Amino acid sequence: LEMKLRVVGKKIFNYVRYDLKEIAFPSSLPDPPNIKKRRRLTLKEKFFVLKKACRLYAASWVRDIGPDLRPHAYKKNTIDDSKDHQPHDAKDKEEPSVLEDLAVAARGGMETLRPALQRVYMTRASAYRDALRSFIEGYQQGIQQVMEKKED
Repeated sequence: LEMKLRVVGKKIFNYVRYDLKEIAFPSSLPDPPNIKKRRRLTLKEKFFVLKKACRLYAASWVRDIGPDLRPHAYKKNTIDDSKDHQPHDAKDKEEPSVLEDLAVAARGGMETLRPALQRVYMTRASAYRDALRSFIEGYQQGIQQVMEKKED
């Protein structure tokens, strides 16, 4: 009996020590030999990355991020804005936002809210479908380029 308890205890100990650890925190596959490891970031660089990511995340909750966070994207827009003399507010007044559209539909009751929600879901589904389609096309082009390099 004591021997069986010892064997069972050893198996439980090994399970917790090795198998459970691998289940809870799986180890990643080793890197291929041709991959060069990048240097680790310093504490200052980590702080800079975290600060930049937090600013971009906070700015993503508003509609227009602004030139202070994405200056490269706004260089092109300043050239286009010089041609287009229509104020920014007039463009927004022409087409209501999705949120405003849903708010108006919610005031009308369930019979007007259902088609508005269906429009939102359909536009998001089409956006996801288009993004997936473009990803697949790009992936196939990448595979073709790799295959052409291997043939050469």
